[in-house]
Amino acid sequence: MSYAAPETTEVDLETPAPLGALDLCDSCGAQAYVRVTLATGELLFCGHHATKHRESLADKVVAWHDETDRLRDDRAS
Repeated sequence: MSYAAPETTEVDLETPAPLGALDLCDSCGAQAYVRVTLATGELLFCGHHATKHRESLADKVVAWHDETDRLRDDRAS
């Protein structure tokens, strides 16, 4: 009798999940476009607060996931 190996799915831990409408800035509550991973946890920021806090967090950041490019309107007029 043979047993089939359980199906496994590999998850790429290097690619963070995209930020969505329910991800809110920890500073003001606006939609978050930046996820900052620290050794102690995560912070979510809107574009404004990410820029404001970037320098002060620089030495503590493990990963900086930035989706602010989604804010640009590249449609031709």
